[in-house]
Amino acid sequence: MVLSLHVMAPNRIVWNSEVVEIILSTNSGQIGILPNHAPLLTALDMGVSKIRSGGQWSAMASMGSFAMIDNNRVTILVNEAEVSDEIDPVEAQKYYEVA
Repeated sequence: MVLSLHVMAPNRIVWNSEVVEIILSTNSGQIGILPNHAPLLTALDMGVSKIRSGGQWSAMASMGSFAMIDNNRVTILVNEAEVSDEIDPVEAQKYYEVA
């Protein structure tokens, strides 16, 4: 069994695929989401979510988000998010030095 994960920001779709497991950082701690999870609507903390698909773990940093879980579908609405594979270390360092 799999979960259908959809992560949407105002300007783009961040993630749209089937996954095996998700670990989310909520306001009250981390929760693991597996197939057949009970329906849930929760606010997420700014931080890193871990996503497992095809035996590989990926990380996604997000800011200001909400998650809805129902019928093996996970929908996350975010203000902004970046998947770890998409982050350019040189650009991130430049941004860090300016901020």
